[in-house]
Amino acid sequence: MDRGRRRAGQPVARPVAGGLGAAPAVRRARAGAADHPAHLGGELPEPSEREGGGVNARTIRAGLRRGGVEYRQFLRSPKDVGVGLIGTVGIFLALAISQRGSDWPGTDTPKASIMAAGFVAFSVFSVAIMGLPMTIAADREEGALLRVRSLPGGTRAYTIGRVASALGQILTYVALMLAAALLFTETRLPETAGDWFTLVWVLVLGTLAVLPLGIALGSLMPGPRTAANLLSVPMMVLMIISGVMIPISVMPEPVQWVAQAFPLYWQGLGLRSALLPDTMLAAEIGQDWRTLETAAVLGAWAIAGMVLAPWLLRRVTRKESGSRLEARQRARAAQASY
Repeated sequence: MDRGRRRAGQPVARPVAGGLGAAPAVRRARAGAADHPAHLGGELPEPSEREGGGVNARTIRAGLRRGGVEYRQFLRSPKDVGVGLIGTVGIFLALAISQRGSDWPGTDTPKASIMAAGFVAFSVFSVAIMGLPMTIAADREEGALLRVRSLPGGTRAYTIGRVASALGQILTYVALMLAAALLFTETRLPETAGDWFTLVWVLVLGTLAVLPLGIALGSLMPGPRTAANLLSVPMMVLMIISGVMIPISVMPEPVQWVAQAFPLYWQGLGLRSALLPDTMLAAEIGQDWRTLETAAVLGAWAIAGMVLAPWLLRRVTRKESGSRLEARQRARAAQASY
């Protein structure tokens, strides 16, 4: 009998903290590889696609359960939380305190308040564009993607779990950043319902714009070290040119055009429109908050990412095999020996 296919009524392995049904998944993959001569290299078809499955309630529950476990592990890790506190909140506080009492020329807006809006946007951006790709690349390197593909709906549940965990981290860092800005700078929360609405929709749409991009980037990275090496410098460059620390209007025009091609600038602009007074418009491009353009650009990035990211992740997951995983592990061991 074909052991690579699930019998009718046979229970599906439940997701566990170490991966989606890690031990049963490995056994199932080995059994399937042995019984399918066409897949001797471990190239098994995706069970969810073979059975015509989709995103159902069980898949969503499994993904959310996995995401909840990973987020709790993140909160219990002093290293993970500390990196965010020092790397984002700490840098913001150091810069903000050094600029305390100084307004941006031509406005009555404190420089620290300008940076507060920018660093809130950067908190979202850094989790999605650095943290999420490194996590997915680590899962690929350790064989987690090979395990999840042996489960019906495993890839979809994995994606939901990773997104849920990243959302939890984003909420944590945004809350910490806003708390730091309110306590140590002259930043104030929105005063009108319209500004509150702007704050919420910019955060939501900005998150939707970058999370799929992070999944796509993670799908392309062979390992977490490679992801860190390739993504850290471009992310820092975008941080500098996108108005996180100083208004983009002081940049050369070609740099302004480059910055406006990416979602970080637009989310920062939207947050400034919610958190800062209109006198700050004197330092913005065109002296306008450009709300419609903000929604359009962030929406375009979100749609493009939602189309590209699932396709890339499925493609990479299909190509995962035991032989490829073993080859990567041998290469990693060889590098570590030098």
